[in-house]
Amino acid sequence: MRLALSLGARGAGRTWPNPFVGCVIVKNSLVIGRGYTQQGGRPHAETVALQQASNDAENSTVYVTLEPCAHTGKTPPCVNNLIKAGIKRVVIAAIDPDHRVSGKGIQILKNAGIEVSVGILKEEAEKAHAGFFSILNKKRPFLSLKIATSIDGRIATQTGNSKWLTGAESRQFVHYLRATHDAVLVGRGTVEADNPSLNVRGFGRAVNQPVRIVMDSNLKIDTKSNLINSAKEIPLWICHAKESEFSKLSKTGAMSIACKHKNGGIDLQDAMENLAKNGLTRILCEGGGKLAASLLNENLVDELIVMQAGLVIGKEGTAAVSGLGIDALVDAPNFDMLETKRIGNDVLSIWSRAT
Repeated sequence: MRLALSLGARGAGRTWPNPFVGCVIVKNSLVIGRGYTQQGGRPHAETVALQQASNDAENSTVYVTLEPCAHTGKTPPCVNNLIKAGIKRVVIAAIDPDHRVSGKGIQILKNAGIEVSVGILKEEAEKAHAGFFSILNKKRPFLSLKIATSIDGRIATQTGNSKWLTGAESRQFVHYLRATHDAVLVGRGTVEADNPSLNVRGFGRAVNQPVRIVMDSNLKIDTKSNLINSAKEIPLWICHAKESEFSKLSKTGAMSIACKHKNGGIDLQDAMENLAKNGLTRILCEGGGKLAASLLNENLVDELIVMQAGLVIGKEGTAAVSGLGIDALVDAPNFDMLETKRIGNDVLSIWSRAT
């Protein structure tokens, strides 16, 4: 199952709106088939692995990170393919929460006389499929908030200077994060301050390029920015208030995501629901302190990824997170540490929202 999970991870950022599933087929203690969900979500991992195993699949054991689908979509149900191949046993890490599948795939396999085991490395699989689970259970994508900060929690000096706060190794890790998420999110303020491209660099030409998303309520984004200039090559989605006129930007290749208005800006809950409806499952936020605070206040941050550099800027610098209006510690957003490690001369820590 660990091999299946590692195979599935190869599809991270590539398979949305589908989950990135991994599958391994074993017979007589030998791996005879391996597969993971392909670009755009088709074909499924089980189909790829079965094709590799070919006629040897009969009486084998299948290890799959998510319950095989039991409904007909763009392709036939995977359970049918498993039954047709004569599989003897199916080992499943996590049950699919999709109402069209949830438990039905398992039951169909059992009814066909196939032995089924469920829950092997369940926690690891649920973490791997957190984005897919989120759009089903919360109606919004799984959101990771990335913050690069000094030891004292600043992201820029008093003059706004922030390049380069962290080292080359951390910056390369950010490109990996982009490649393994469906989309990268910033606010218009970040576009104005940094004029980013938000693309993936340093991983070759075949790497996945994520959708770039900008929160821009009044559509005041600079039409000469790097994001606008590359919108026809790499997807750019702009979340804006429904009242704002998008026609001027439509010719640039950017896509409109019209959202509800709230407190003089975008209703972030509505924006996330709209992004989920457009297929996104995992979003990496690289915005500034204001957007970070807004997402935290709306309880939309599932994971914090913090890269801390070995320097001190002082209180004059820009805080990593803008004001949250918290008076009591009990009201502060709370996170559990998942891991921490050295990355170059920086410290990387990953935190999961406490439940």
